Amino acid sequence: MSVIVKLSKVTKIYLSGEVSFQALKDIDLEVKKGEFLAIIGASGSGKSTMMNIIGLLDHPTSGTYKLDGHDTSRLQENTLAEIRNSKIGFVFQSFNLLARTSAIDNVSLPLIYAGVDSAERSKKAKQALEQVGLADKFSSHPNQLSGGQQQKVAIARALVNNPEIILADEPTGNLDTRSGEEVMAIFENLHKEGKTIIMITHEEDIAHHAKRKIRMKDGEIWKQ
Repeated sequence: MSVIVKLSKVTKIYLSGEVSFQALKDIDLEVKKGEFLAIIGASGSGKSTMMNIIGLLDHPTSGTYKLDGHDTSRLQENTLAEIRNSKIGFVFQSFNLLARTSAIDNVSLPLIYAGVDSAERSKKAKQALEQVGLADKFSSHPNQLSGGQQQKVAIARALVNNPEIILADEPTGNLDTRSGEEVMAIFENLHKEGKTIIMITHEEDIAHHAKRKIRMKDGEIWKQ
């Protein structure tokens, strides 16, 4: 399989006044298309910073990041935004749903940014919700859904543009054990369908669902 994510000597330094903090130190990482990778590490290990760079939400201080063979440092901000919306689906620990908006409208949001017309948005959002087992929750608002159901809505939103990569940041962090297992079953099915999944977690049992694991400590990959 071809490499879809390639980090080469990636370093990230944050500055706060005269104080600097090196969040990532010369990271080398390759992820192949269709791979299910877990990035494991404690708080402060650098895993979220690496996720933000992979998701084009942040830029390396030095080093290169190639996404599907393209050097992202050479791309304009509007092009990066288009790639984020079309190639990458994000799933966060806190769900990030709009509270006063139905499940179907939450899922439709990326399609609005992509300029898809209303009828097509509705069709694709319904298909995505059906894919995660929420065919009976189209009109439900977040406060009418359990935590597990809210995360499934968030996964449907991540899927609606049919992205090549799913980035999941502690996707079970706010869920009970049963709901967490249901969410991980969805990720396993997506992997079987050929999606590239990169997941951050600090939980060993959740990381076990991935096909490859790397561990981070103090901004470095220390076991691969």
